[in-house]
Amino acid sequence: MHAISEAERRARLGRRHALADGHRAASVTDAARAVVALHGTDPATTVLSALARTRGSTPADVERALYDDRDLVRVLAMRRTVFAVPRETAGTCLVGAGDVVAVEQRRLLLKSLAAAGIAGDLGAWVARAEEAAMTAIRAAGEVTSAELAQADSLLATRVQLGSGATVATPTVASRLMTLLSAEGKVVRTRPRGGWTSTQFRWSTMAAWCDLGELPDRDAAIGELARRWLHAYGPATLDDLQWWAGWTKTRTRAAVASLDTVEVDLDGRPGIVLADDAEMVEPLEPWVALLPALDPTTMGWKHRDFVLGPHRQQLFDLNGNAGPTVWVNGRIVGGWAQRDDGEVVVELLQDVGAEPAAAIERTAAELTAMLGDIRLKARARGWTAVEKRLRA
Repeated sequence: MHAISEAERRARLGRRHALADGHRAASVTDAARAVVALHGTDPATTVLSALARTRGSTPADVERALYDDRDLVRVLAMRRTVFAVPRETAGTCLVGAGDVVAVEQRRLLLKSLAAAGIAGDLGAWVARAEEAAMTAIRAAGEVTSAELAQADSLLATRVQLGSGATVATPTVASRLMTLLSAEGKVVRTRPRGGWTSTQFRWSTMAAWCDLGELPDRDAAIGELARRWLHAYGPATLDDLQWWAGWTKTRTRAAVASLDTVEVDLDGRPGIVLADDAEMVEPLEPWVALLPALDPTTMGWKHRDFVLGPHRQQLFDLNGNAGPTVWVNGRIVGGWAQRDDGEVVVELLQDVGAEPAAAIERTAAELTAMLGDIRLKARARGWTAVEKRLRA
């Protein structure tokens, strides 16, 4: 069995993920293509991940791709996570992974309605609420969840999620938007406020952009697996299953549709696309400061080949990555933005004088770019490194 070393895997991601000098993406949309999808639950991550993979791009370029040209589209798909994906990939993500999310979200909505004491045919109740929501969105063009809740009494109904200290009582309008976005019927559009705002407006997908003819499910899961393996391979089946949020059965079916070969990943069985098994050349030294929840940091279930012993310092208790510092494909530390706006770094291992100096320059550039913007820990907790740096 052909062996692919950790060093070669790191060299591959430097190229494929548009992080190494000389391999940057030509546009923010190409940056998304390089990693299949940019994480979008925290909108700041989408912007910072795109800028880390391009030269000379600005937050305005990302906003233009998302809201004006609409070359990037926000979808709720893999792992019930919001991603900003190239428009040509959106249908593949929705059909190949969003369907799993949609089924679960519909089940949870019905369960929460029953717990709220709603009587009768709950499926029919949800259908009426969905029609009311879609009618209101079509009439307004774009609406917030709060505005939608005012459009119909069904949509204003509140349900309970969680219990105790973590209890929440969102409206049905809010829960429906989650469900309908996974089904590809609605889409998050330009938020209120700046590029870090989470107060999204909603539009119908049909009014927002044309996704073209959607693939069937088998084609979608195969294409999604192929794109992921090209960007993140070689990798294990566990890695693909985790990233996509699939079952073992769907993962095996997706891989079976592709031409792959088995490889040895330092004692762990893995796969790589058959036309991508050749050894790659080493890269020139490179550094990067990647934001929390960046797709490269979150790209595999088994991350030791990039993360080493630093998991407890750089991930929260739920397994969400904080901001990370990279040198030549290794995560070597973390960074944070202090309340005065300065981006500061903590290295967790010795990297040498030249990489350390390059990291400091990159941190200063990021400080200048952020300006008055202040980053928060959204959709995750502060990491141990962030807490120390922000103290």
